[in-house]
Amino acid sequence: MAKKEVKTDYWVYSLLKSANIKATPQGSDIEEINEALKTASKKGTGNIGFPEFIAIVKDFLIVIEDKSDLSKHCKLDSNSCIDLDNTKSVTDFAVNGAIHYAKHLAQNTSYKKIIAIGVSGDERHHKISPYFINERGILDKKLNDLETFTLLNESNIESYYLQEILGIKPKEETTDEEVKQDAECLHEYLRNYGAIKDADKPLIVSGILLALDEMKENNLNLEYLNNDEDITDGEKLYELIEKNLKRARLSPETKRDKVLSQFSVIKDTKKINELCEILNKDGTKINSTPLKYYSRFVKEKIYDNIQNIKNSEDYLGRFYSEFMRFSGGDAQSLGIVLTPRHITELFCELADLKPNDIILDPCCGTGGFLVSAMNDMISKTDDIKQKNNIRQNQLFGFELQPFMFAVATTNMVLRGDGKSNLNNEDFLKQNPKQLQTDCQATVGFMNPPYSQGKVDKNLTEISFTEHLCDSILKGGKVVVIIPQSAVTGKTKEEKATKESILKKHTLEGVITLNKNTFYRVGTNTCIAIFTAGIPHDYKNKICKFINFENDGWEVQKHKGLIENKIKSKDRKEHLLKVWNDEIDAETKFCVKTTIEPDDEWLHNFYYFNDELPKQEDFEKTMADYLTFEFNMIMQNKDYIFKFEKREDIFKNKLNLNDIEWKEFKISEIFEVSGTITTHPSQLKPNGKTPRITCASTNNALDDTYANSPTEKGKVLTIDSATVGYVSYQENDFIATDHVEKIWIKNNKAMNRYIGLFLKQCIDNAVLLKYGYGYKFSQTRIKKQIVNLPIDSKGEPHWEFMENFMREVEYKKLNLYLDYIKKSKPNL
Repeated sequence: MAKKEVKTDYWVYSLLKSANIKATPQGSDIEEINEALKTASKKGTGNIGFPEFIAIVKDFLIVIEDKSDLSKHCKLDSNSCIDLDNTKSVTDFAVNGAIHYAKHLAQNTSYKKIIAIGVSGDERHHKISPYFINERGILDKKLNDLETFTLLNESNIESYYLQEILGIKPKEETTDEEVKQDAECLHEYLRNYGAIKDADKPLIVSGILLALDEMKENNLNLEYLNNDEDITDGEKLYELIEKNLKRARLSPETKRDKVLSQFSVIKDTKKINELCEILNKDGTKINSTPLKYYSRFVKEKIYDNIQNIKNSEDYLGRFYSEFMRFSGGDAQSLGIVLTPRHITELFCELADLKPNDIILDPCCGTGGFLVSAMNDMISKTDDIKQKNNIRQNQLFGFELQPFMFAVATTNMVLRGDGKSNLNNEDFLKQNPKQLQTDCQATVGFMNPPYSQGKVDKNLTEISFTEHLCDSILKGGKVVVIIPQSAVTGKTKEEKATKESILKKHTLEGVITLNKNTFYRVGTNTCIAIFTAGIPHDYKNKICKFINFENDGWEVQKHKGLIENKIKSKDRKEHLLKVWNDEIDAETKFCVKTTIEPDDEWLHNFYYFNDELPKQEDFEKTMADYLTFEFNMIMQNKDYIFKFEKREDIFKNKLNLNDIEWKEFKISEIFEVSGTITTHPSQLKPNGKTPRITCASTNNALDDTYANSPTEKGKVLTIDSATVGYVSYQENDFIATDHVEKIWIKNNKAMNRYIGLFLKQCIDNAVLLKYGYGYKFSQTRIKKQIVNLPIDSKGEPHWEFMENFMREVEYKKLNLYLDYIKKSKPNL
């Protein structure tokens, strides 16, 4: 067996082991399966044949075939179906082989549910494609590709079967839809029968929940709200809220009074305390005060569910998240962006919380991070005393907005945490050293106010981040979700703050999130993770930069951001394994690197496609250039080329696989500079000087003009306006704006062959990386990494590059000449 195939086998086996799946290589421990494999040969001879791995998980049979070469993943026939009739397709391709064995086992064993999996590549570049085969041996369904095998272990395979194969929604997903509907419905009632301001809507809901809690304690029902002449429904609810806060021992009294004052909207808003005719969703009409109607809705749809559902924290958190999404107008204008529950839970996993951790959220909003942290820590201990201590002494928060502070306090009180350490104060005005003494927090979670830095440069998201890092005990973890612009350092103040952070704290990594994480808010965010109190070691510290845009959540029409629970679980599992260094990942998902002070802390900045370019890539580059050359000659513009004599000088075919490659920063081997912009108003027609643009076609040539050249030729030009198109320029030229140029250091000559080889290497490295929102600027060009062939000294092998492209050109020209001879024999 080839060495590469063995490495792939070991990698696949490690994935199975990591997922807690016991698999048998080259056969099975089960006699029935081994008997069937005696006639399972992929060549169709009726002889013995073994897949790479077989696993039994509950009543599912899993069959795995792997190949080391990604190009050997799957072979389709002329009808775009998986080719199972051609012996070579079955023997040479992973998916085809896996399905062959699965069909054979379905027909020759008693197993009714079989999953065939084709795996190709290695730990850095791979595909894992599952297919379901039914008991009749028929290929039933192509399933979504996987990143790990975790979804197929004993804990997950039945839900995987129900959702992915049978298409049955889980109960939790149904509940999520119901929660969204309830939140939207209540939002409409508050708007239609009270004209309640957005900022007051969550206060009314929170107040009613506290009042309902007190009603239950005092054996009262909703008939207690009867619109008395002497006391309104709002005044009754207000009294119940006050009693509940006292019974919860919310202290000190000033905090209780501050929270209570926010609920005065319930008794002071006249319209919601007056009888009116209310239209139910079913079309019936009732006479009620809006407050009583709201209270009945909240009791039936929210409060009773909280009491009946085992994980009440989860249900209430979901409702608040959805309700605040509908009530977010005022909050968003204040820069408040509430964090989705799946992100608050991810924070806990990234920080690897322990039951003795102390959490600080300085911008706690409705308390989402504190609730998720509390749930996570409580789930990790059976000690009742420790659980109570977590609730009462290990959760600290600040919230500047009074109405949000009241909602957060209610949130915690309803979870049995009346002594929650929440403060209605400005976090940035707190002394970090004093906070270390008072809170002794070991973990900081934060979603700071967004866009406040436009008003005050001291209120940028990165400033909040520094203040939080300063407030956490040495060695503690800080996890923040902030706009991507905050970690790129657009302004000089932000750059200075980033550098200041690293003088005191260590950056562990940054995770780029789904662009729709805050759907409808329009903010592209990332998660940054730090270790507090330990200065960043630029020389040795390896940081992780991860692209988690594909997280299993997607926007659906009329529904908003929806979770594909199977896909999201697989993606998150993969993320956490990579983050915890349990597995490696391809660079398009994770780049591990040291950083420099002025770097942009984003995956996009460090990413380069580390797959080596292929023969066909260079052939296309040369073909495009020859097409451009031929086009110019046909237009009588051959003067823009410096022709050399072309002859067959090749005795041995040069092979890309026979040369060693190495990673280089562009600034290590190239000089980089901008160009002088020649504006359209300056152009002089009817000349021979090329004008180079940012275009991807025609070698970036606009036209030729009578202007004197401003730039020297024999360089590569790069578009810095969009995606970074690269072109080789033979002649001196003029340029439009956003055209950068690079040339080899130490006056090493560049010709068309070296230039075109380098163009393809750069194109390959930056594939799909840059665009209008993230441009290939001069600073980014200098730091971009590319793979290049090297000589025995470890330096770029310029001679190989030149001769290789000469050979490619020669082949292309001969191909064309052969065509001419055949089509025009008399020429």
